[in-house]
Formats: sequence, structure tokens, C-alpha cells
Amino acid sequence: MTIRRAFVSVFSDRLAETRDFYVSLFGWRVDFDSDWFVHLQAPDNASVELGIVRRDHEIVPPAFAASPAGVMITVVVPDVDDVHRLVLERGLDVIEAPRDLFYGQRRMLLRDPNGTLVDVSSECSPSPEFLASLRR
Repeated sequence: MTIRRAFVSVFSDRLAETRDFYVSLFGWRVDFDSDWFVHLQAPDNASVELGIVRRDHEIVPPAFAASPAGVMITVVVPDVDDVHRLVLERGLDVIEAPRDLFYGQRRMLLRDPNGTLVDVSSECSPSPEFLASLRR
């Protein structure tokens, strides 16, 4: 089997607001924009994609159109603290301020306009204990 493409789509009642959230924070490029679907691509890597689908559109099975519980979108950026400053300026919903995690990621959690959990991360040094556990 050959996989030609894969990307995540979030369901939304507010396509324009959701599009603008991702475009303004991360610089995504709008590749396609309609009244039921928006397709975004990272500005420097067309294989990094995100879809936004109108929650009540006929292609969305009703049983799956509810809240995004159990889903997290991760966006890796050069400096999570730069994004954190921007998020604070805009008064967005920060779930967790940036902090270094044991496995070598500095992570901030926020909520997008649909309630989807967004993990914004950049690299940091892993803990010595974590590194030691890998050498066993």
C-alpha cells in the first residue's frame, strides 16, 4: 500500500474564525476556502496540512460532529515562547503556559475556537533521567 497524503481536519461551526486563528498564529497559507471546507498548508512545507470542515456539512457523520475530546493538534515551531507572547496579546485561551518537558519539548497548550486542544512545542534539552532511561 502507498499512502499519498494524510492530514488532520477539525470540525467547526466558525470556519472563518478557525481559519484566521491558525493563519495568524502560525502563518498557514490558505490553499482552498469555501463555505464548508478550508484547506491550510504550512508556508514553507506544503506537506504540512490542516483541514477545517463545517461541522454540520453532509460529509460529516452526525455521530462524529460533536466536541473534539480526545484530539490534540501539535504544531512544532522554532520558539514556543514567541507564540506564547502573541497568544497572550490576543487574549486567547491558554490551557498551560510554556514549560520544559522531560523528553525534550518545551510545550504550551491552548484551545482553538472549536475547543480543540493545540500543543505548540519547540525543542529543548531532555532531562538527564530521561536520557539515561534510553541507554538501558
